[in-house]
Amino acid sequence: MVEQASALIGELTERIARHGSVRFDEFMELALYHRTAGFFGRGAGAGTARADFVTSPEVGPLFGAVMAKFLDARWQELGCPDPFVVIEAAAGRGALALAVRAAQPACSAALRYVLVERSESLRARQVEHLSLVHPDEVLGTIAEDAVAGAGPLFYSLAALPAGPVVGLVIANELLDNLPIRLLQRGLNEWYESRVTLVGDEFVELLVPADATTACTVEELLPHAMSGVWIPLQSQAANWLYEARSVLLAGSVLVIDYCSQSKQISERPREEWLRTYRSQQRGQHPLKFPGSQDITCEVAIDQVERVASVTLSLTQAEWLTKWGIADLVDEGRKIWSDSATEGSLAAVRGRSRIVEAEALLDPAGLGAFNVLEWRIN
Repeated sequence: MVEQASALIGELTERIARHGSVRFDEFMELALYHRTAGFFGRGAGAGTARADFVTSPEVGPLFGAVMAKFLDARWQELGCPDPFVVIEAAAGRGALALAVRAAQPACSAALRYVLVERSESLRARQVEHLSLVHPDEVLGTIAEDAVAGAGPLFYSLAALPAGPVVGLVIANELLDNLPIRLLQRGLNEWYESRVTLVGDEFVELLVPADATTACTVEELLPHAMSGVWIPLQSQAANWLYEARSVLLAGSVLVIDYCSQSKQISERPREEWLRTYRSQQRGQHPLKFPGSQDITCEVAIDQVERVASVTLSLTQAEWLTKWGIADLVDEGRKIWSDSATEGSLAAVRGRSRIVEAEALLDPAGLGAFNVLEWRIN
């Protein structure tokens, strides 16, 4: 671990030595995604035991069971295509894919599920519980000629596949981890945050923003007061453009904590630019690169410069729309009927009640935004 951290520190130090400083998004990219020492590169991330943070799929299988209902609905609306390609970006160790498979949706026979994960360490964990097939069986000529009903099939990639396909692209808590640029309004101009070294400490350096960048943030915040900060999230917008380009027909579904640029700028920076480590808030984003998650609230208006969102709900509203209450009632009945037996089915039924409380929590995961962009 020390040797890996040294590799990350060494690369950051070398870049700063050559350029004097690096932009914050460059720092964030390496801190999170350095191949061996970045936060995700070394396999850190979501989970429960000894993990750094908990996402909805990691709470338990209930979230995936609701997702399966949504997949079935879109599959039927699209005319029950076979193959039906579901691409999950930032799939991690595969918790959502496992839960969807366990739910046995009606679209299973047509389902081709692509787990997209940049981290080699996390991709290696996917095979612990999923049998991954050759890419040609999912996306290539074999898939095109395959006998209908061959699914579900699972395949893993490091980046979004080429399209076009009919299906869905899902991103649960991805956009908040895409590197951002940081801008602050001065008295008469915009300044951009860069990172440099003072001794052995990474510190922030403010420099005048270039004309193009200043024009962009001025459009987002035309009447910004001196001192306000704003994240510039072009990578999130670029991701949406690419995700939409993959689809011939279907939906892009994004689940994250979101707001508008103006509302973000009105709050202290530490409220929307956060770090996490061992399921606790971490330290300043420049501290201990590679050892903590760096995450930023998603500015919906910046992402919508690519395309206007079709549907926006809170996660609590979205889960309710797609039948979480029925699944919880079913679990409660299983628990009631089998509690004295102490069976695994009874325990799972009881677990749905606990999971639902976490997923619907208005002060937690339930307040996340679910954004859908429909194509055709």
